[in-house]
Amino acid sequence: MLTISQLAAYAGVTVRAVRHYHQVGLLPEPERDRSGYRSYDATAVVRLIRIRTLADAGVPLARVQELLDAGPEEFAEGVRTIDTNLRAEIRRLQSTRTRLARLAAGEHLALPRSVVGYLDRLRGLGVEERYIEMERDAWIMIAAQLPDLIDFVIAKKHEQLDDPDMLKLYSFFRGALDWPVDDPRVVEVADTVERLMIRAVEAGEVGEAGAVGFDDRFVDLLDSTMVRSSPGAGRVVEILEERGWKGWTRIERVPADRLGTELPPS
Repeated sequence: MLTISQLAAYAGVTVRAVRHYHQVGLLPEPERDRSGYRSYDATAVVRLIRIRTLADAGVPLARVQELLDAGPEEFAEGVRTIDTNLRAEIRRLQSTRTRLARLAAGEHLALPRSVVGYLDRLRGLGVEERYIEMERDAWIMIAAQLPDLIDFVIAKKHEQLDDPDMLKLYSFFRGALDWPVDDPRVVEVADTVERLMIRAVEAGEVGEAGAVGFDDRFVDLLDSTMVRSSPGAGRVVEILEERGWKGWTRIERVPADRLGTELPPS
């Protein structure tokens, strides 16, 4: 006969585990002898080893009792069911790990995959990370405002990247956030933006952002975020207003005399 410590040692578990199996009803608890000690026989050793083997295999303790008492066919079916459940749990955990890895980039928490792909494309164009972080924050707000249209909006942004002027505009964002207001490149940015605005007017796309659901307050929020991003950005807006344009996220005033203007080439 064995003491509880000897039983645990034979089965390769701790005394605490043996006591737990007693409490949950997996291992019958023997009567105490005259000295007040419990003694275990070979049957207890075999059952405890079977319990440990099932538990080590990932079988939930709630199912261990069922399998211990099952016949061969019931045991095989029970193991298959547990295996199916474990496979599903593994897929869920792998998916969770994938999401966690993406969250490490700081963009996947509140952004659709389409927006993340667009930001990655900007990185591929050499746009500096500080600007991408600013644009990312803007897209987080936009995606929250237009959850059903964000993929459509991003598809349009990808199309715009085929425009040489749009590529030129993004090429400025390699240090542009640090430009002083009197940097001559600021005027070049304004020229590039105006060419894009003129083409948007000619294509009938002016006001499109408001048409898809941006209210005035939200437009002001996006515009102010852009203007505060750098001294040069504010100066670009001033130059455009001097030329008769008003609005950034949504063009609100179009100077007729600027349409068809021959601006410096890109």
